[in-house]
Amino acid sequence: MKPIPYTKHSIDQSDIDAVISVLQSDFLTQGPKPAEFERELAACCGSKYAVVFSNGTAALHGAYFAAGLGAGDEFITAPLTFAATVNAGVYLGATPVLCDISMKDYTIDQERVWRHVTDRAKAIVPVAYAGYPIDLKALREKAAAEGITVILDAAHALGATVNGEPISKHADMTMLSFHPAKHVATGEGGAVLTDNKAYYDKLMMFRTHGITKEALPEEQGAWYYEMRELGFNYRLTDIQCALGISQLKKLDASLKRRKEIADRYKAGLSDLNWLTLPPEPSDGGHAWHLYPVLVTEKTGRRRFFDYLRANGISPQVHYIPVHYMPYYRESFKTGDFPNAEDFYEREVSLPMFPALTDDEQGYVIDVIKRYKP
Repeated sequence: MKPIPYTKHSIDQSDIDAVISVLQSDFLTQGPKPAEFERELAACCGSKYAVVFSNGTAALHGAYFAAGLGAGDEFITAPLTFAATVNAGVYLGATPVLCDISMKDYTIDQERVWRHVTDRAKAIVPVAYAGYPIDLKALREKAAAEGITVILDAAHALGATVNGEPISKHADMTMLSFHPAKHVATGEGGAVLTDNKAYYDKLMMFRTHGITKEALPEEQGAWYYEMRELGFNYRLTDIQCALGISQLKKLDASLKRRKEIADRYKAGLSDLNWLTLPPEPSDGGHAWHLYPVLVTEKTGRRRFFDYLRANGISPQVHYIPVHYMPYYRESFKTGDFPNAEDFYEREVSLPMFPALTDDEQGYVIDVIKRYKP
């Protein structure tokens, strides 16, 4: 058996044909496919608008810009995330404020977050870790009353639902990622969902150098455009968008298969008293981007991780907390966020991707059950 990775993208002939059709067309970039992909995304996620970006970090950068984040402002997020969630706000000169996670769902502690809100707070950025369908209704209502924008980092959570509704419903903006590890892969890519036209307009301008051709003086020629903001070249190509459109058609099947894999892990591993399985929402709706398990003892994580690798399984750890990164150590210190730190020291992500076969997963389960903690 080949080594089993923790994740793997799935590309079939329909995806290949979609890309080839663009390669044979008149546009490789700045053609019709980005707008088509945006329409499909918005419809899939129940949002009025979607704006695609060159990657998820760029999408976050755009969302923070649209929210007006800048020097002197603060934004609040969780330490249990990839560094991009924090970096994208720092790019604009804003100050990150970290809030510990809840061990109930491994997402930001929504009660504790208000202890970190000051009059400088401009955004709260929850992270839907592993695809957990974080319910933001109450948080957003309170944030709106305080004039604070809620930006959901849903890089893990395309397709996740709360009470049957997309998790983006109760966020002002929602970021998606199309990295190959995610539910929909475009190589690199990202998007921001929103129902707010003002945010949409800012996002569209930001991803194209701050340039617009909207509402221009009538006396100007068809070639005329204006740069109104300091934006970036964060466009997603037609090639990538064609792949994304094709991949999006398979989202339901991907979510179904991921749920089957999660259920098999639960059935096969729930009797191991040294292993904590991930929480599941009572009403379903989990997107299952990751399957994170926790070993009982912090000192046992490395041994368990190495044991899996020695047996042909390539797990991963998600994530090294942001405040552990050398760049941020001057702003935070070890011990500031005990839940996130405890989680990190015990977490291992098991293989979770639609192409994982029953035989491969059965082998993973058998290997884990043979482990002696």
